[in-house]
Amino acid sequence: MLDKHWVGARGKGIKSALTVFAQDCTSKLILYTQSDLRRSEADGQVHEFVAFWKKIARSVSATLVFDSRFTNYRQLAKLDEQGIRFITLRRRGATLIRRAEALPVSAWSRVTIDHPKRKFRRPLVHESRVRLPGYPTAIRQLLMRDNGHEKPTFLITNDDDSPIEVLVSRYAQRWNIENGLAEAVKFFNLNALSSPILVKVHFDVVLTMIADTLYYLLARRLRGFEECNASRIFRHFVRGKGQITVDKDEVVVLFPKRAHNPVLRAIDWTNLPDRVSWLGNRRLRFEWRQAAPSRRQPLHATVGYPSAKIGDQSKPARTRTSCSGWSGRGRTPYFRQNAAGAVWCRSCQVYSHYE
Repeated sequence: MLDKHWVGARGKGIKSALTVFAQDCTSKLILYTQSDLRRSEADGQVHEFVAFWKKIARSVSATLVFDSRFTNYRQLAKLDEQGIRFITLRRRGATLIRRAEALPVSAWSRVTIDHPKRKFRRPLVHESRVRLPGYPTAIRQLLMRDNGHEKPTFLITNDDDSPIEVLVSRYAQRWNIENGLAEAVKFFNLNALSSPILVKVHFDVVLTMIADTLYYLLARRLRGFEECNASRIFRHFVRGKGQITVDKDEVVVLFPKRAHNPVLRAIDWTNLPDRVSWLGNRRLRFEWRQAAPSRRQPLHATVGYPSAKIGDQSKPARTRTSCSGWSGRGRTPYFRQNAAGAVWCRSCQVYSHYE
């Protein structure tokens, strides 16, 4: 059943499902999820992820970046024993904040983060070494100010070789996964629990990860939309009308004329599977057709006015109108009729005929 966990969005602890997400900072692809967790198992999940990643990549050469509540200091010491680099936040209290604010101006140095889209690219940083409870040796600590937060940020890492700019830039990429989670909450409704049973919640999370991966793979094939999120891909390409015909040997999908369909048509579909295995192994074929011509009448085509006199500016009785100058702009048009019976509408600058 569900445990009581701290929910930062609501500022209190409520019964909820504790979920772990791991994302590749380069491709922004979710690589690992776990939601069938108890509160007592939370601190050891970092080692579960390391074991999973070693099976996939055979080693852990990258730097792990995670939040301060992901694990405790004793688990950080175990990561350091395995030679795994990490960057995380230090849990700050009122005493630590007072000490940071009491530092002289000369103790801070300004660095530049190599990220052109970042708003605060030149924060103030103070570097030191501190001892933490449960961690056997002194660890590197970076204090940051002028980074968009009211209070100083405390970073701790066991990477003693990388420059300060690199460490700050790496940790800034952690907010990418928060953006991905916000997208999953908004588009996939990830925060809507389907059941209080954790196994079912884990199933929903796995399906969300599969859907996110499929949207990512589709976006990589769409020229000009490689970096778009799932909601935009769905709005422009997935949600649409079409005609599907299932024959004896093939499935024909007919796409109508649509603004973004030429992008789909430009994909080299010949290199993709063309058989539907779960539908009798039928061949899948796409067709693209221009939309049927519109049956709507022209703006000034048919009108049902009685005869108008030359120079008559009065508003004639009518059964219906297609004059935008009359019905849309709220003023009476000026009509002028020629010998052939055509009537000139000064408001819309066109000729039309009375029936």
